[in-house]
Amino acid sequence: MTQNAASAGGAPTRIMIADDHPVVREGFAAMIGTEPDMTVVAQARSGEEAIDLFRRVRPDVTLMDLRMPGMGGVEAIRTIRREFPASRLIVLTTYDGDEDIYRALEAGAQAYLLKDMICDEILAAIRAVHAGQRRIPAAVGTRLAERMTALGLSEREQRVLDLVATGKSNKEIAAALEITEATVKGHMTNVLGKLGVTDRTQAVITAIRRGLVHL
Repeated sequence: MTQNAASAGGAPTRIMIADDHPVVREGFAAMIGTEPDMTVVAQARSGEEAIDLFRRVRPDVTLMDLRMPGMGGVEAIRTIRREFPASRLIVLTTYDGDEDIYRALEAGAQAYLLKDMICDEILAAIRAVHAGQRRIPAAVGTRLAERMTALGLSEREQRVLDLVATGKSNKEIAAALEITEATVKGHMTNVLGKLGVTDRTQAVITAIRRGLVHL
């Protein structure tokens, strides 16, 4: 839907906003409310509520935050896309880690935008996605390219890294995962190599920046 189409009598694009911060939801709702070709039809505070509201109101485009209480945005996108393959979803977040971007797009989002982008860029992305296009800004595309060339962690390596990020020792990790300390050290050596760092502190910092770990 375009402004011209709206002014010619076409129905406005129906939008749902999913974000756990009321001020953010209200801000985007106010921005969208100034556009004659758009209208906000629902606001969700969590991934679970976003899924429920989507089933009820079937919005044309959904703006989805990544970090929300309970179910996060990626799982909500995955669930909605599984039930409604033609759904059009935009991630609108403050997180720009390459793993965050990769997981969101893999789940089925058609666009990945950062909340500090100017209003015109966000509105243009909504119109593009509603028209069936994808919208990946250059900066986001660069981070995604980094993810595609990076070596991925195995499920067990990821679990070890998660526990390292909580401050657990090799002995504590071994007990939690029911493996030996030697196995933990082996996994950690692999993690350091794949992240291109030399110690545990650097590994955690890099993992947080990339979106591999969230504290």
